Amino acid sequence: MESIDRKKTIIWKDPKNNTRDITNVSGLDYLRSIQNKIIAPPPVAMLIGYKILNVKNGYAVYELDPKEYHYNPFSSVHGGVISTLLDTAMTASVLSTLTKGTNCSTIEIKVNFVRPVTSKCGAVKCEAQVLHIGKNFATADGKLKDQNGKLYAHGVSTCSIFKPEAV
Repeated sequence: MESIDRKKTIIWKDPKNNTRDITNVSGLDYLRSIQNKIIAPPPVAMLIGYKILNVKNGYAVYELDPKEYHYNPFSSVHGGVISTLLDTAMTASVLSTLTKGTNCSTIEIKVNFVRPVTSKCGAVKCEAQVLHIGKNFATADGKLKDQNGKLYAHGVSTCSIFKPEAV
């Protein structure tokens, strides 16, 4: 059987143009600017193909339409892609609670894969919410489901909360 080559072209904006101005923009305002297409999403969003559907204080929903270029050798979406989607949504749920001058970063993530994701699933949504916000750390959970509410993966995340040092 002859293999047919496929091609994917990725176009993204210079990340310098969509970096959050931490001094002047809250986490929620930053995420809403991406959702409302005021600023471009980060390059990784263009690479993987996810987008923000909803964001509010302590809550975020991202969507991915699985394609075969997301596949691992077993013809299902690679766990790294699913983990990235969960990490993005969970971190966004934490970021959405942060005021100007404060940032966050994932320090730990745990993912449970319940069933394989394939292009036959259709678009999947990753819904995440903050479980706890402290002074220096936050936790969040996320669930990856199809349009019928069937669970494919879930995870928990710990993020550090910090004030970036002046450069």
